Amino acid sequence: MFDPAQLAALAAVHRRGSFDLAAADLHVTPSAISQRIKALEEATGTLLIRRERPCTATETGRRLVRHHDETALLNAALAQDLRQVTQTPTLRIAVNADSLATWVIPALAATQGFLFDIVIDDQDTSQALLRAGEVAAAITSHPGPLQGCDTLPLGTLRYRATASPAFMARWFADGVTAQTLSQAPALRFNDSDRLQSLWAGRLGQTSALPSHRLASSHGFVDACLAGLGWGMNPEPLIAAHLTSGALIDLAPQNPLDTPLYWQWGRLTAAAIAPLTRALQQAARTLYAIK
Repeated sequence: MFDPAQLAALAAVHRRGSFDLAAADLHVTPSAISQRIKALEEATGTLLIRRERPCTATETGRRLVRHHDETALLNAALAQDLRQVTQTPTLRIAVNADSLATWVIPALAATQGFLFDIVIDDQDTSQALLRAGEVAAAITSHPGPLQGCDTLPLGTLRYRATASPAFMARWFADGVTAQTLSQAPALRFNDSDRLQSLWAGRLGQTSALPSHRLASSHGFVDACLAGLGWGMNPEPLIAAHLTSGALIDLAPQNPLDTPLYWQWGRLTAAAIAPLTRALQQAARTLYAIK
């Protein structure tokens, strides 16, 4: 049996990256955090925190952080069932930026009883966070199976390759081809973003795309409107701009559909069931998901 206060200190240091920030979160002194971590390391007989900048948990430390998160969710669910007043648990989940910008927020707002710690990560890589125990659940493009987890298909988020009329006139006057795509600046969310490359590959463009990096869903739309580059935008964010002509679809007959799945650990399935239901309902009813 591990001391809950010590586990909370470990999780806070790992998540916040320093003893001072962890102390502020838990409303104790940095010295108290240090003492709790030391006591936990003595109890386990191993190093749990790498004292660097930022501080991070070791492999054993991450296992204990995951145990802390799961236990906190289960305790909160039990307290609610017993109608006991308890501290609102924090639910840490991974969500891709485009889902967050189009359809996830209403589902979060409809779910009571949690404080959400949202990790924004690409749908192609978010499953790794769940596998590592960094999050309790994730929206991902991978159907699984992932050991110890359940998967719920949410639907498909449709992307359109779009650019402004001025950008089209400058870079695609001779058409959208492998050659013109190899020269026209694209937009890329981060190193994990493969949407532009996947779409361009359909047109035979297989070399690296010249790209601006812009980690913002709404920033992508604004950049396309301003003529900074072309990019894959989720259809719900740009529908009005396509109708008005402010943006042009590079290939209307060639959208890119990305399947999305909700994955969560079986141990905490009952505890996070309200959010699972809300996400499923949002995916069914909101126009963002097809």
